[in-house]
Amino acid sequence: MKIAVTYENGMVFQHFGHTEQFKLYDVDDGKVVSSQIVNTNGQGHGALAAFLCAHGVNALICGGIGGGAQMALARAGIQLYGGVQGDADEAVSALLAGTLGYDPDVHCDHHAHGEGEHSCGEHGCGNHSCHG
Repeated sequence: MKIAVTYENGMVFQHFGHTEQFKLYDVDDGKVVSSQIVNTNGQGHGALAAFLCAHGVNALICGGIGGGAQMALARAGIQLYGGVQGDADEAVSALLAGTLGYDPDVHCDHHAHGEGEHSCGEHGCGNHSCHG
């Protein structure tokens, strides 16, 4: 199993679509066996589901996340644990222990970029699949 966490300075980064790094954890037999920090290279929220897919991710821990990105992750078969705050390593440990506090109905509503609102659908979110 591979778990990804939106990552900044050891903490869970709070906006999925703007994350510049993920920390990826390889898990075997319920324990983290290795981890690495990977740069997204400015991919943006429309391509991050495909990025995670390409890295073999099964689960994502993040802060806020928009609806389009949530749909893309669901289509890719990536389990979402959103609304998480705090230390990234501790969040993964809590997930593995079954004690992670997360919000299954998390939504990211702050998509204003100075020129009005936009919809993730306008940027191709939700058009990715790991399975075909």
